[in-house]
Amino acid sequence: MHGEYKMPGGKLVVIDLELRDGCLADVQLSGDFFLEPDAALGAINGALTGQPEHADEAALAAAVREALAADVMMYGISPEAIAVAVRRALHKEPAA
Repeated sequence: MHGEYKMPGGKLVVIDLELRDGCLADVQLSGDFFLEPDAALGAINGALTGQPEHADEAALAAAVREALAADVMMYGISPEAIAVAVRRALHKEPAA
């Protein structure tokens, strides 16, 4: 499954994932944003892996936020933008 979200005033956020037993699996975040340190990407992917497929945007954003160390810098991306991309990948985004 694939989802994209262009964060207002930010960058493109792309999520690719699979579903296994009702949970997110093989989550891969990409896009034209920047993260420091680079290891934060693995922390985000790990935080999303195993989340229930019906988790709402707030729950997904909270999982990402909790997984990141205090010194992580996010440029052009936010936990909320990541959550929107995940929901779009699952084709369950709110109607515009």
